[in-house]
Amino acid sequence: MGNRKYGLLHLNLRYNHLFSYLFNMVHIKRVDNPDELAQILLLQQENLPENISWETKRKEGFVTVKHDLELLTEMNTACPHFIAVSYNEVVGYCLCMHPKFGNEIEILRPMFEQIRKYYPNDDYMVMGQVCISRDYRGQGIFRKLYDHMLLGIQPEFSTIITEVDLKNTTSVNAHYAIGFKLICEYESDDRRWVLIKLEADK
Repeated sequence: MGNRKYGLLHLNLRYNHLFSYLFNMVHIKRVDNPDELAQILLLQQENLPENISWETKRKEGFVTVKHDLELLTEMNTACPHFIAVSYNEVVGYCLCMHPKFGNEIEILRPMFEQIRKYYPNDDYMVMGQVCISRDYRGQGIFRKLYDHMLLGIQPEFSTIITEVDLKNTTSVNAHYAIGFKLICEYESDDRRWVLIKLEADK
């Protein structure tokens, strides 16, 4: 039953991708060129806390970590990122962060320390950051990115793990709404974080 469900989901995602491409709608794909990586960084920059208003942070959320092109490229080589594209413009992304990059970003090291308490065998994929362009929010892209990511990392991995700043209530609620479950809460860098997971159906 599990294999049949996996197959139907895969077929449905492929059909949706083709339909979206033909009618120039938003479609989900994996990063396959440097320009898409550069566009991810531009979208990230637009949504850092220092670049948006307090009201936007409160209502729509924000991103915390800054990546550079070199690290983003290395992460993409290990596991290509997932992006939402409209007319060749990246309008959303989910970053794949293989556990081997656990020491590369200082602010994320405490997260990996927490993860290893529950998943000592590195049998998971970290979602390093998710962001949707402001003009494309509320269209289901957030869920679609995660659907594609969860399918795309299989069969090697069947669990996505990420963390969210508890102050980022919009993001916390959005993750719980699509099925993420709490692993733990912890404090780091004077912030309170929720560590959460999304698992494929067994």
